Amino acid sequence: MSNYEDFVINQGADIALEIHCLNDSGSVKDLSGHSVSASMKRNLSDSANSPDTVQFNGFVSNAEGGILTLSLNNQQTDVLKPRGNYFYDVELSFTDSSSGDTIIERILEGQIEVSPSVTK
Repeated sequence: MSNYEDFVINQGADIALEIHCLNDSGSVKDLSGHSVSASMKRNLSDSANSPDTVQFNGFVSNAEGGILTLSLNNQQTDVLKPRGNYFYDVELSFTDSSSGDTIIERILEGQIEVSPSVTK
């Protein structure tokens, strides 16, 4: 089950979100061998190629510490439409060593409000 968190990001600004991952027991989740995927959409029905869909730059920044980072540069946030929410989610994937299957786990989801830029 994923966690739910809402964020506000500033249009036209560089952003970085640091996410600390924990196991169900509350211990730090080891992210060794994991990769990160995350995107945000204006509407849940938007396709991956929609102009209102944005892919985060996501990477594991400290595997043993359970930390991953999502970022967008100012050019990516500048084209976001303010005054309305985007939906987002974050997924981790890894290869199961016993079966060889790729396991995908949604760890975080929610909504992102875009605060409009006045100075451009």
